[in-house]
Amino acid sequence: MKILHTADWHIGKKLHKQDLFSDFDYFIDWLVKCIQENKIDLVLVSGDVFDLANPSHEAKTQYYQSLLKLKSLGIQLIITGGNHDSPSMLNAPKKLLAEMNIHIIGGMPENPIEALIPITDQTGNVKLVVAAVPYLRNTDIQHQEIAKNYEERLERLKQGISLHFNNLAKLAKEKYSSVPCIAMGHLFAKGVSTSESERDIQIGNQAGIEASQFGDYFNYIALGHIHQPQQVKSNTPIYYSGSPIQLSFSERKDQKRVLMLDTKQGFQPISIPIPSFRKLIKIKGSFESVKNQLKTLPEPSKLKNLIEIELTEKAYQPSLTFKLNELIEGFNEPKFEIVKHRIYFEEVQNQLGDTEAKSQQLEELQAKEVFDKKLNEVKIGVKERKLVELAFTELLNEIEES
Repeated sequence: MKILHTADWHIGKKLHKQDLFSDFDYFIDWLVKCIQENKIDLVLVSGDVFDLANPSHEAKTQYYQSLLKLKSLGIQLIITGGNHDSPSMLNAPKKLLAEMNIHIIGGMPENPIEALIPITDQTGNVKLVVAAVPYLRNTDIQHQEIAKNYEERLERLKQGISLHFNNLAKLAKEKYSSVPCIAMGHLFAKGVSTSESERDIQIGNQAGIEASQFGDYFNYIALGHIHQPQQVKSNTPIYYSGSPIQLSFSERKDQKRVLMLDTKQGFQPISIPIPSFRKLIKIKGSFESVKNQLKTLPEPSKLKNLIEIELTEKAYQPSLTFKLNELIEGFNEPKFEIVKHRIYFEEVQNQLGDTEAKSQQLEELQAKEVFDKKLNEVKIGVKERKLVELAFTELLNEIEES
């Protein structure tokens, strides 16, 4: 059996007000060809199908159109919810999609056995079982006892996540002991690198679990949430496929990919690179350097290339703001667009305060960054700050999940 692992589609994502619908359309068209060429039997999508819990009409339309394209290939498809997804929204057409061999696990079912999905061949024999674990919310892993402190709360979160995977491993062993078992998850594992487009989950990612906490029963663990493709160090193959398209400028150098497993050969995946449909270009330097770099841009892509400018000068020069704006207004390259710019001065007069902070717009900051800036302005002890940060993160998670 051949299996393809992908995750973090983030349909409806906007990058500095530029929508990425065309990027995703190109990806799906490429994915269809990839599935056909490699004769894939099963596709796993490990969470964050949408970028928002309440996606736009356009995002939902693109999602269902993509499912129809994949369904026409005659494959089986399993989709789990991520921290950006609404479980109820994903689960709404669950029964209908199941008739099309598309299995949806938007949130953790009350009966864990429902998260075990047997994969059969054409004769009806079970060849593989998938433990489809979605993003585990606080309500899924709450303990009856109230944690005494911040560290105890973190430890209980880790134990709760680990318990879900180990319970499913036990159920799979009891019911499908003669076939391999693959797990899906949407979480933060320790020791991985993140990008700026990932929201904090489970108390600012500090509840990241160790590879050993997944247990040793699963043959492969297909993870989502981290957008940079990478492997988690473990005896078991544990991989993040990464996002299929670039979702932030911090991902501009990533080679996006999907992962393919051929169970006849084992459970070490093969990385299949996804072609780049547009470039994200970051230009840094002095005014003259920025000006020259805008004249020597790379070859155009299928889609409009997006540019972020970071102008850095040693001495404070008020006129530079005007000159940079004038340069941007005069920029006229049809296949390129400047979507963000900022200025930093290395030497700043004391009376001007923190120019970097002033140059940042509120819309550029994440909610956690704004909260941290406010906390830095007040006198608060280390333990008290941790408790306040914990309360804020839990409130933020509740808001995003609703």
